[in-house]
Amino acid sequence: MKQTRWYALLAGSLILLSAASFLIQIAVFRRTEDTFFYLLQDIAFLPIQVLFVTLIISDLMSRREKLSVIKKMNMVVGVFFSEVGTSLLSLFSAFDGNFGETKGNLLIAGDWQEQKFHGSMKFFRTCHYMIDLGKGDLDALRTFLMEKRADMLALMENPNLLEHESFTDLLLAVSHLTDELTARKGLNELAKPDRDHIAVDIKRAYMLLIIEWLSYMKHLKADYPFLFSFAVRTNPFDPNASVEIK
Repeated sequence: MKQTRWYALLAGSLILLSAASFLIQIAVFRRTEDTFFYLLQDIAFLPIQVLFVTLIISDLMSRREKLSVIKKMNMVVGVFFSEVGTSLLSLFSAFDGNFGETKGNLLIAGDWQEQKFHGSMKFFRTCHYMIDLGKGDLDALRTFLMEKRADMLALMENPNLLEHESFTDLLLAVSHLTDELTARKGLNELAKPDRDHIAVDIKRAYMLLIIEWLSYMKHLKADYPFLFSFAVRTNPFDPNASVEIK
C-alpha cells in the first residue's frame, strides 16, 4: 500500500513538473504553436523510447544483474566444496563399485578445455552408478554429514539459490541423505530394503555432486587459474594428487 502511494506521488510530481515547464515556456516565449508542435513530436517518439528503455536497456541490466548473482553463487559453491563437497566426494567414492572408471573420467588436468568438461559431465549424467554399501563406511559418512549439517542449512538459506537449480538439487539430495542416515541407529545391521534405499540416496547425491564439481572446476579453470591449480592438486579422485608443487 505504501509503495503504491509512493509511485502515485512520484507520477503526480513528474506530471506537475512537466506541465509547469510547458507553462513557463509559453509565458516566456509566447509561442504556443511551437510548444504544442514539439510536444506532439515528443509524444510521437515516445513509443520508440519506451521500446528502447524497456526491451533493450532493461534486458541489458537484467543480464548484468544475473551475471552478478551467478558470480556470487559461484563463491557460495566454492565455500561448499571447501568445507563439505571435496571431503564428501572422497566419502562417496568409497562406495563406488566402479571407481576405476569413475576415476578415469575425473583426472582433471591443466590442459582440459571447456569441451572436455562438458563431455565428462554428459558421461556422468548417463552412466550407471554401482553403489556398494559394503565397500564404504556408513558410520563415518553419517558422522561427517551430521557435523556439516549447520553449514548445509546456512547454504540453503542463501536467497541466490533460486538462480542455481542444479546446486539446489544437490543440497536437497545431501540433506535428505543426512536425514535418512541420522534417523537410523545400527547402520551396519540394516535390512536389505533399507540398504537398497540408502544406496539409491547415496547414488543420487553422488551423481549430482560429481556434476556440480565438474561445473565448478570448469568455472575455476576459466576465471581463477590459481584456485584451479590448487583444486587439481587436491583432486579427491587422483590417488597421486599432492598439494605440493612438483
